[in-house]
Parts: sequence; C-alpha cells; structure tokens
Amino acid sequence: MPSSLTEALDTLVRDIADWPEPGVVFRDVTPLLADPDGLRLTVEGLAGLGHEIAGGPIDKVVGIEARGFIFGTPVAVALGAGFVPARKAGKLPSATHGVEYDLEYGAATVEIHQDGLAPGDRVLVVDDVLATGGTMAAVDELIARTGANPVANVVVLEIGALGGRARMAADRFGALRTY
Repeated sequence: MPSSLTEALDTLVRDIADWPEPGVVFRDVTPLLADPDGLRLTVEGLAGLGHEIAGGPIDKVVGIEARGFIFGTPVAVALGAGFVPARKAGKLPSATHGVEYDLEYGAATVEIHQDGLAPGDRVLVVDDVLATGGTMAAVDELIARTGANPVANVVVLEIGALGGRARMAADRFGALRTY
C-alpha cells in the first residue's frame, strides 16, 4: 500500500522492455490502476495539479482516448466538472468537431462532440502519458476552436526525452512524474 503519490508512481508503474517494439521501454500503468490507494493518490494528484495550473475553477475535463478516459473521469468528479471524451475520428455517435494532426508516419484526427464544450468553458486536459505531445497539442487546438479555453494540461507520466513538453504551453502543463 503506497503512502504517497511518489511511492505509488515509483512502485506501481512498471517498465516493459522492448514493447511494442525492440528498443522501446513501455510505461505500464495497469498496476497503478489496480491498486486502490495508488489510483486514489494519482487522481488526487492530477486534480490538484490541474486546479493549481488553471488558477481557478474548471468547467470540463477532456480525457484523451483511451487511458485519459480512465484518469480524466474521476478527476472531473473530484473537481466538480463535467467530462468530455476526445476520441479518434469516427468513434463518437453524434455531430463532432475535429482537428487533424501529424504523426511520425501519416496523420490522424481527434474529435469531440459539438455539444461537449461551450464557448468560455475552462477546460483541463488529462492523459496518462505525454510522449511527443502531438495528440495533446491537437486536443488543445480543438478545444480552442470551439471557443472554450484550455487552461491546463496534466499527465501521469512524461517521457522527457521525446520532447513533448516543447509542444505544450509551458504555463499550462504539468506531469506527476517525468522519466
């Protein structure tokens, strides 16, 4: 049973070498999700960091598919905010807003429902890991296009060597743990 957020992240996030391909070290958060105290500490940490960075109330939390849904929903509850999923193109059943962004090899589109955010909403974006930052930067752009205001971006883990932080607004980004 971890007694602190640091202990939870250090003991419950496991490294999987050479997955999904040789040379990659995958940071697996499933043991963290399975541990009630670790999960609670992580949700509290994300909510606290998001609120601190935002500097005020948050109206909506946007969680990025798929693990951003897992962390974002309880963060929204903790902050008294609504939750909006950001999904890959074609996965949401109603009318959507979308933005296309570049991947290492090709492009992708991220979408939210058109009625998910209102102009002026203060939005916290949550995900599990920040790697290159492309998806999170695209979600910020998508939020801004709706007239809502992305006030903070938080992640459980940041892979610093991949440079994703450079794509984020420095005054709006925070990670619970950086590798």
